[in-house]
Amino acid sequence: MVLTDAAIAGSGKSSTKMGRLRLSSITPASKYYWIRLLLENWVASASLAFLVVMVLVAVFAPLIAPVEPDFVNPLVRLSGPSSDYWFGTDELGRDIFSRVVYGARVSLLVGITVMVGSTILGSLLGLIAGFYPRVDVLVMRVIDGLEAFPGILLAIAIMAAFGAAVQNVIIALSVVYVPNIARLVRGTTLMNSRELYVESARAIGMRDFPIMRKYILMNSISPLIVQCTFVIAFAILAEASLSFLGAGVPPDVPTWGGMVSAGQPRLQQAWWASVFPGAFLFATILAINLVGDGLRDAFDPRSRER
Repeated sequence: MVLTDAAIAGSGKSSTKMGRLRLSSITPASKYYWIRLLLENWVASASLAFLVVMVLVAVFAPLIAPVEPDFVNPLVRLSGPSSDYWFGTDELGRDIFSRVVYGARVSLLVGITVMVGSTILGSLLGLIAGFYPRVDVLVMRVIDGLEAFPGILLAIAIMAAFGAAVQNVIIALSVVYVPNIARLVRGTTLMNSRELYVESARAIGMRDFPIMRKYILMNSISPLIVQCTFVIAFAILAEASLSFLGAGVPPDVPTWGGMVSAGQPRLQQAWWASVFPGAFLFATILAINLVGDGLRDAFDPRSRER
């Protein structure tokens, strides 16, 4: 059976129409309505698609990179972008494209794990501080003490104590961003703990932990998800800053910040050594921030009218 061009075009239009119908079937009464609002925001959708591509690049880095990131070829050192070396080579003759691809692994790994670690610890501290007034003063004074230090200086101090390693960068940045999550969850806990449904749960004899998990934490998910996206962006940027200052991961591990730092002294001679990793760093952080803005608008549609 031979399909005509009109039939193919008609099937394409019908599939697009079906996709729109499925999306429009998600009404404001549905708990998945935020997905519809997010997908209808073309800026957030494009940013999300870019992040998906970056995750795939990081996962399949061994298949995408033409050579190993630490392969040294002095004969082609500081070669400009070409068909053989798409992003050129650095001062040691290493392929910058391969190093950028592998650098995505480190940046995304640090960003996601820092977000998970700081969210778990910060949410726990925020719930305890907001739910138990007697513990609130102690916990919040510790949080105030952590916030008294500039984030990058606190991370450098922790890295100096533990040494240069990827896991130490994750630990340091998780400690830095715990106060942001803790304050957010504490605020929502203080607000939700005074609601009637919490009083009703206490009246029927429900224990504190189920109340915090079912009624307080679940009502804090929306702002927490939005904050988590910004934590990922801040963590990636902080890891790049630490690598740029030489206080991050070991020099032999390819990172976007480390590549920008290594290429900075030769910026006029070999601009590609810093520009390409810096461009990927900028685009990734911008995409994460735009997705965070889209999630904020999706969870609170009134913010789109401001």
